[in-house]
Amino acid sequence: MASKAGFTGWITPVLLTLWVGALWMTGITASVLFQNIVDRQLAGLVAGKLFTIVSYIGIGSGLWLLVQRLAADGFSAFKQGLFWIVLIMWILVLVGEFGIQPLLAQLKASALPKDVMQSVFASRFKTWHGIASVAYLAECLLGLWLVIKSR
Repeated sequence: MASKAGFTGWITPVLLTLWVGALWMTGITASVLFQNIVDRQLAGLVAGKLFTIVSYIGIGSGLWLLVQRLAADGFSAFKQGLFWIVLIMWILVLVGEFGIQPLLAQLKASALPKDVMQSVFASRFKTWHGIASVAYLAECLLGLWLVIKSR
């Protein structure tokens, strides 16, 4: 049986790799979907499912990374830049998944039977989608920086 130190020794880099890799791969995949699927609603549906999966990977991984760092370093974890990067990324995931995504879903539902982009909600949808995209890009860039700095 592995010791606790051995367990946290390998799981932390694996979770970080999973989270950041999933962020980048899903961003690339979403772009490919919209370039190759003519039906934009279908492309959006598939991309949305992928983003949801990545959000839950981020929620779990981020929570582990934060708790692990607090358990290892106590309150001195709050003095570490890497701790704050993970916390910011984790907050971005939570805001995106439980704040912005439900709002986008509500705008889509309110537009039915039309596509949201063909409705009176198009402008609000574009604005919130843009905010979500910027937050996702920030999360990707912070994750890249975290991977580089945590070596």
